[in-house]
Amino acid sequence: MQDQQSYSQGGRKRPLISFIVTSYNMPVELLKECIESIVALNLRPDEREIIVVDDGSQTSPIDSLGDLRTEIVYIRQKNEGLSVTRNNGMRISTGRYMQFVDGDDRLLKDAYDMCLAILKDQQPDMLLFHLTTKDKSSTPTVNAEETVSGAAYMHNNNLRASACGYIFSRMTLSTLQFTPGLLHEDEEFTPLLLLRTERLISTDAQAYFYRQREDSLTHENETQHHAQRLADTERILFKLQDIASKLPEFERVALSRRIAQLTMDYLYQVMKIGHGNNMLDETIERLRAKGLFPLPDKGYTKKYSLFRMMTNSGAGRKFLQTVIR
Repeated sequence: MQDQQSYSQGGRKRPLISFIVTSYNMPVELLKECIESIVALNLRPDEREIIVVDDGSQTSPIDSLGDLRTEIVYIRQKNEGLSVTRNNGMRISTGRYMQFVDGDDRLLKDAYDMCLAILKDQQPDMLLFHLTTKDKSSTPTVNAEETVSGAAYMHNNNLRASACGYIFSRMTLSTLQFTPGLLHEDEEFTPLLLLRTERLISTDAQAYFYRQREDSLTHENETQHHAQRLADTERILFKLQDIASKLPEFERVALSRRIAQLTMDYLYQVMKIGHGNNMLDETIERLRAKGLFPLPDKGYTKKYSLFRMMTNSGAGRKFLQTVIR
């Protein structure tokens, strides 16, 4: 199966935002809802570009999209995973900004329109918002923080890594891409993107409806999936640690906070889905060899401080394993 552009909107000026919608074997009604939520936004047709990248679904949804076909650029590729799918979407996009949308999710009009107003007025490199599992219809109040650099934001905040939780500029992206084959590739991509960001605005807008589906990737229970998830997280941790060691101090400290947060999450998952003490002990020794364990003595959050204290002793780790499983 070759990449092919089935429908496109040619001969127009550069759009403000390219919405990169990824799809793989999902109900066409959900994909329709997703596209309709983008079309409904307070954007003129020439201000938006909707790119649907189909990652080799068994059946192409294009013939079932009806009139929505004229609103999108449609790409069908062989099944290569989410990282390659997003990379291909970025490659053909033309917008000044980009937004990732999973094809079974939706943008919430009122909150997202407020984010668009901030984007047009202040033109930051990145604008953050929240994902929600609640389909809210009431008009929200969106509070936006002052513009800071991405590194300054990571200094003072725990990072929400989902790549669907922000709008970002093409100039900031530069040559950055997702690493093919990773599960939870956002954990690597997002902090590296923030390090490139000079002007970031964070909002409390709940602008993205995240649909929790029992048959989605994050709900799979197969042993192989969990094993790859853990292996990929460790791979990301080691890569971020290597990058941090080469950064100037301010950026290094910022990325180190994210690494510590991700290490805590990683240990939690090992305790939750690991098998016996041996796996946890072996994981800790690999982390220790890279300088990632014990967790840094930082007061990032109360949860972090408590977890750090508990994992520093064998008795504490045993207690956590009992509670978490």
